[in-house]
Amino acid sequence: MLEYQAQADALKGKIILITGAGSGIGRSAARHYAQYGATIILLGRTTAKLEQVYDEIVAAGGAEPAIVPLDMKGATEQNYQDMAQTILEQFGKLDGLLLNASILGAVTPFEQLELETFNEVMQVNVTAQFAMTKSLLPVLRLAPKASIIFTSSGVGRHGRAYWGAYAISKFATEGMMETLADELAGTNVRANCINPGATRTKMRATAFPAEDPQTLKTGDDLMPTYLYLMSDDSIDVNGQSLDAQPKR
Repeated sequence: MLEYQAQADALKGKIILITGAGSGIGRSAARHYAQYGATIILLGRTTAKLEQVYDEIVAAGGAEPAIVPLDMKGATEQNYQDMAQTILEQFGKLDGLLLNASILGAVTPFEQLELETFNEVMQVNVTAQFAMTKSLLPVLRLAPKASIIFTSSGVGRHGRAYWGAYAISKFATEGMMETLADELAGTNVRANCINPGATRTKMRATAFPAEDPQTLKTGDDLMPTYLYLMSDDSIDVNGQSLDAQPKR
């Protein structure tokens, strides 16, 4: 799947919502999914960034995206239910959900990790993902074949010193995906995780300030795996956690 090459119309007619779509991997996924025929719902905190991605998609000949400015740190369950209703009314279904948005919190010793920071990371990386997915499941079930992609991390499989809140949130993400995937087995909706690995993003630069970003893969480099899991070529893949690049 690291070398997966999608057909030109692999996502034609699909409606796909991407969180954290204004930059990094979310931006790359939005542009690539649109390139392969999908209509994208861009969700993020910063409207100006979403508008820039909107313009890039339209300029490249993609279908006109929708923009949903939403801060997952403060959004309520009602916000997600209202969003699901709007998607139902405007599009009639949802074929894909890429839960890409996450926050790092603080890289610090466990005993120095502030409870406020821990709660904030869990809110964005776990609670908001749960609430959004729960609200959108009825709309996903209306698609012929729907795919949910959670975003994992290497520290969500093997804990790492000082990565407390973020690592714990990604362990929770893996567990949430596996639980949901088991419930969805045999239905038209499936759930999987992608571990993007070390990628040239703002979050990575914050965690590793001395690292040369030019040694890292870009979001665009990772898209074969993202395209594979969102396309019907992976229709039988459910409950898996895939790596988007070879281990370094």
